[in-house]
Amino acid sequence: MIETSLQQSGNVAPAPAGPGLGTARSVVGHGVATALMLVSPLIVFAPAALFHCAVRNGRRATWGAFAVATFLFGLVQILRFPGTGAGAQMVWAWFATVILSIGVPSMAAMPLVERGERFGRVLMFALAASAIGLGLTELFMQTFFSFSPHAVQVAQAQEGIARVIEFYRTRNAGAEFISTAGQYAGFAMRVLPASILIHFSLFFVLSLMMIGRLSAWRAFTADRKVTTPSERSYLFRNLSLPDWLLFGFVLGGITPLTTGLPQTIAANVLALVLFLYTLQGLAIFRAILLKAGAGAVGTIFGFALLVMLALTGIGLMLLIVIGLFDSFFDFRHLKRKDDSDESHTD
Repeated sequence: MIETSLQQSGNVAPAPAGPGLGTARSVVGHGVATALMLVSPLIVFAPAALFHCAVRNGRRATWGAFAVATFLFGLVQILRFPGTGAGAQMVWAWFATVILSIGVPSMAAMPLVERGERFGRVLMFALAASAIGLGLTELFMQTFFSFSPHAVQVAQAQEGIARVIEFYRTRNAGAEFISTAGQYAGFAMRVLPASILIHFSLFFVLSLMMIGRLSAWRAFTADRKVTTPSERSYLFRNLSLPDWLLFGFVLGGITPLTTGLPQTIAANVLALVLFLYTLQGLAIFRAILLKAGAGAVGTIFGFALLVMLALTGIGLMLLIVIGLFDSFFDFRHLKRKDDSDESHTD
């Protein structure tokens, strides 16, 4: 597929936000499209809709699209889930989570996208803002509604896990198996916030990849030329996490040595960091396949083999290790300023 960087000569200059009926239509259209994504499985691409609006209409106009999307999303929540009680409170907690942990972080990351900052830097900035949004949602709901979305999610998870363990117990599963399953279930409940952030990180990754492809197609239709992508383009193979994330790995490593709230915080940090390094390992694997000249068939075979190894645990551990040590060895040479070998395309 045709790829290019969001930037052609250093930085991406966003389209100036000027008055006019065309701009107003575009802003409203992007707002409606974003709202439709927020109430559907296409929510994974909601940040891309806001990024695209900024590229076409400018950052200030995008705030208008975000306001339209927020209003329509809230209206849909009211129409679909009227009434009061715990159910309604959970609905409004989800509304606050989406706006504060997906919408606002996307708007905050927009200047970085416009400047063509590196993939990993944009992802980590958006993810940090998303974590703050989760915390604010919990604080807001507890302060004004005496309602804890996190407590409800934990209770639901406990109920579901109890049913699964009871299912295996009635099927005469071994005591050792049930004990191990219970330990894993306990850890999974403890890292529920990290699980949510993992989902949101995929939203940002997919949206950044989509905006890169949209920009590539727009550039191609303008002059019918394929532009060589740079190391700052939003291709998955260019995902490179900041080196300071290693401190998060070290912090998460103290999980077995602590108890109580510090252990919970460390466990969530560890789960999130391991997932991010797994993503980076996948990006490196993709880059290796491209450098080796693997076509579509070779890529499919390579990833199928990796999935088979991941099922045994070997492949997953290998991805984490490769992603972790990329900070030291720079396997793709993305951090070398004099590197210009970017002839491959995804």
